[in-house]
Amino acid sequence: MTGPGPEFRQGFRVGWGDVDGNAHMAGSAILHRAADTRLLFFAERGFPGKRFAEERVGPVMTRDELVYRKELRLLEAFTVDLLADGISADGVRFRIVNTLRNSSEDVTAVVTSEGVWFDLEHRKPRVPPPELDKIARAMPRTASFSEIPGRSR
Repeated sequence: MTGPGPEFRQGFRVGWGDVDGNAHMAGSAILHRAADTRLLFFAERGFPGKRFAEERVGPVMTRDELVYRKELRLLEAFTVDLLADGISADGVRFRIVNTLRNSSEDVTAVVTSEGVWFDLEHRKPRVPPPELDKIARAMPRTASFSEIPGRSR
């Protein structure tokens, strides 16, 4: 990890509804925990769900890549790390990496997500409110963090 801010890690357990027909954690459940971790990061820094609603802004993921490494099974404890991998100059676009690890610290999955801040009223990407942008820019970063090029809107 490089860049500003402390490491962010959230603990979970594989629940009954997280398990698929192969008796391991389903891909959709992995994506849900990555999203939960992202939102918990903002909530713990003073921008909870209520603030997203008040500001009429929300994250929209435009792309998710999920790489499986090891199985997680029912009731197994795991953690999800959060690192920023890129952000556009205006803060509209971002890329985040979530790494899932079992209790032995083995990497079980890596989720790389690209997204935009979305205006819930006008239904299009928007510049985030200054406080949200400040929190996003202070997110712990990957070693390969880079500015996302191009126009964001």
